[in-house]
Amino acid sequence: MNDAMTLRGSCLCGAVSLAVEAERQNVTACHCRMCRIWGGGPLLAMESVRRVTLAGEDQVSLYASSEWAERGFCRHCGTHLFYRFKTGEHYAVPAGLVDQGEAWTLDSQIFIDEKPAWYHFGNDTHNLTGREVFESYQPPTDS
Repeated sequence: MNDAMTLRGSCLCGAVSLAVEAERQNVTACHCRMCRIWGGGPLLAMESVRRVTLAGEDQVSLYASSEWAERGFCRHCGTHLFYRFKTGEHYAVPAGLVDQGEAWTLDSQIFIDEKPAWYHFGNDTHNLTGREVFESYQPPTDS
C-alpha cells in the first residue's frame, strides 16, 4: 500500500477540490456512447483509484447514469469530477482533472466496439468490447 500516490485537482471554478489516491498513473479510454455524450469524446480516466476525498462536496451534483453508477460534476461550472458505482468504492476520475504533468500511460480502451471510426490512438493498448467489460467486471447489483 505504500506505493500509492495522491494527486490533487479542482474544478474550473474552484468550488470542488479533490485528492485522489491511485496505484498507478495509468489511463483508460472509455468509448461508450454515454461517456462520449458526457464529454464530447472518449473519457480518459484513472481507473486504479483507491480513494477519492472531496472538499466542497455540497457543490457536487450527481446524475444516476445507470442502475448501478452515477456521474458527479460541479453544480457551478459543470466540471466532470468522477464516474462511480453507487455501492462499493470504484471510481473513474478524469485524468485531466488531476494532471500536473505526470507521466501518464494510456494502457487500455473499453467499449472499443462503440468507438467511432474518425479518431484513434497510436499506441498499443489492451482493448475490451462492451460485452467483455461486463463479463470481466460485474458491477454491483441492487438487492
